[in-house]
Amino acid sequence: MGVHLTEELAGNLSVSMKGLYCRLNDSEEVKFVIQDANVPATIGDRQVKVQVKGCALSPVDVRLFNDLKLQRDTAPVGREIVGTVCQVGPKVSFFQPDEEVVGILPLDTELSGLCNTVIIHEQLLVPKPEKVSWVSAAGAVRDGLRAYTALHTLAHMALGNTLLVLDGASPFGVLSIQLAHYHGVKVLATAHSQEDHKFLEQLRPSVARVIGLWDAKVDLVEACLEETGGLGVDIVIDAGVKLYDEEPEAQQTAQLPHKHDIITLLGVGGHWVTMEQNLQLDPPDARSLFLKAASLSFLNEEVWTASSARQGRYLHILRDVMDKLSTGTFRPLLEDPVPLYEATVSMEMVQKRQVRKRVVVQL
Repeated sequence: MGVHLTEELAGNLSVSMKGLYCRLNDSEEVKFVIQDANVPATIGDRQVKVQVKGCALSPVDVRLFNDLKLQRDTAPVGREIVGTVCQVGPKVSFFQPDEEVVGILPLDTELSGLCNTVIIHEQLLVPKPEKVSWVSAAGAVRDGLRAYTALHTLAHMALGNTLLVLDGASPFGVLSIQLAHYHGVKVLATAHSQEDHKFLEQLRPSVARVIGLWDAKVDLVEACLEETGGLGVDIVIDAGVKLYDEEPEAQQTAQLPHKHDIITLLGVGGHWVTMEQNLQLDPPDARSLFLKAASLSFLNEEVWTASSARQGRYLHILRDVMDKLSTGTFRPLLEDPVPLYEATVSMEMVQKRQVRKRVVVQL
């Protein structure tokens, strides 16, 4: 995975400290535990040691670790970090001690973001603007990266497009809406509850239409076609979809649209960006996309650190996310930060989708 993955650490000396990790038991259930982690006392030529001030907790995709052959007994939790540089390797050129930085630890890291200090390659960090708080930086870096990946890299967003963001009140949805508004895109968004509906209606710049999927009487396709004069939307970013007509109406899938609905509401030449890893298209679905000359892309922001080929673009995106936080273009939706001793319980809630996102502070 190129320069982005953890370099071989020089020396054998290390310092032990506590970190949060997830492990799989025989029943495939994810468990979160606090355990010791060894932070090397010496660092590589281009590595940076960062004193962590805060880290964001996002759901852990255990399947991704298995797909990439990163099977280990445990995997570190809290990879979106923000902190202060306390030591740099001899060939580091981007940073100096005492600078404030933000970044995402690579998939193969052995250190949790809840450790007091972490070691990371300098090309995975960007400066944190002075105006941006620790909490905002940690809480927005991954969702900002995902929004850029979805709208710029995959959907090729342009002025005058119409965008549908499903679950618009999620942290990722909010940043996607704000990024789209910045580029002159008309935004429609779905809400999964009355509270989300009210929140989206109060967003400024305003959403053109909030579609309340919590109301069984609301028809997503009808609302989108009505709003676009029957032409359909140019871009759809989903938050998961129903794959089958007879799929059980579990709480987490009850408000997801069917894949046929998304294809129907998509306009000619449109782009569908999906987070559904198990999406399967039947021949009639593929035919419908073909007739519309539409495209389908899978959103996986982890690809940026899987190869050095797009390293420059990756850093550019992270810097732009921080710039938009600094200027107020991005206003992330975050709950109150939690202290370190609540990290395990908070992570369990995040993994079960009981809360959107949590940021742990170490001040």
